[in-house]
Amino acid sequence: MEWFQRVTSIYDFVRPVLDVAILAFLLYKVYDLLVKTQAVQLVKGAGFLVLIYGIAFLLKLTTLQWILTILAPGLFIAVAIVFQPELRKIIIRLGQGDLFRPDNKPRIGQLESVVTAAEILAQQKRGMLVVFPRKINIKNIIDTGTRMNADISSSLIVTVFEFDGPLHDGAMVIQNGRIAAAGCFLPLSEQQDIRKSFGTRHRASLGMSEQSDAVVLVVSEETGAISLAYDSKLYYDLSPIEITRKLREFLDRGRRAEPEPESEQKELTLAASAVDEDKDGFVE
Repeated sequence: MEWFQRVTSIYDFVRPVLDVAILAFLLYKVYDLLVKTQAVQLVKGAGFLVLIYGIAFLLKLTTLQWILTILAPGLFIAVAIVFQPELRKIIIRLGQGDLFRPDNKPRIGQLESVVTAAEILAQQKRGMLVVFPRKINIKNIIDTGTRMNADISSSLIVTVFEFDGPLHDGAMVIQNGRIAAAGCFLPLSEQQDIRKSFGTRHRASLGMSEQSDAVVLVVSEETGAISLAYDSKLYYDLSPIEITRKLREFLDRGRRAEPEPESEQKELTLAASAVDEDKDGFVE
């Protein structure tokens, strides 16, 4: 019984720290979720209304309190309607239950293979759409396509997208360092201010980035421009080096910095020097 009392006393000492630590972790995750779904405006608006009501209560502004009390149910319904897309994204991500799952990003050499395939397809004016999932599970997207579970290679990616085959028009999903599926259907963007020149691929890449934290690489069939979609934003017409850099940046976001293997560092250095040589040798 003496050891039990010691354990109890130690737990009583640690309990407040544990309580605060768990609460802080949950608050951080909620904040991270709100930022990713761009619903932070909803929190700011609610906080502003609470602040106004608090001021009215402290200063005993009865008329303002009465008005706010009457308008509160209507404001709640109005907020739910206005921020319906953001609320839906939050519910979807909570339902997927993968907020705490670690990222499984591809290695540098595998990213280079994807970018090389994108360059080849861009030169041929062939469309391409590749999704890199992060923490949010997209099994429902993978299930819409044809499962492959294949090694990542530029030749295989080019083969899938180069010819008008059954998987050409869909999206390829690269997960856990492998090609998980191809021919997948992505949700279209709900944004109203998208360029009219953007086709279905760009709208699908934006839609995927709006409903998940995935990074989407897209090649335009009309212009050959290589772009990235992430966090509801489209980074249009980037160079291969910029694509590689931003892919690494977005896939690393929220992760601890990890030292790169020496072989991967050499691979990036060689790729960068090759591009520099091409630029130096280019004559107008």
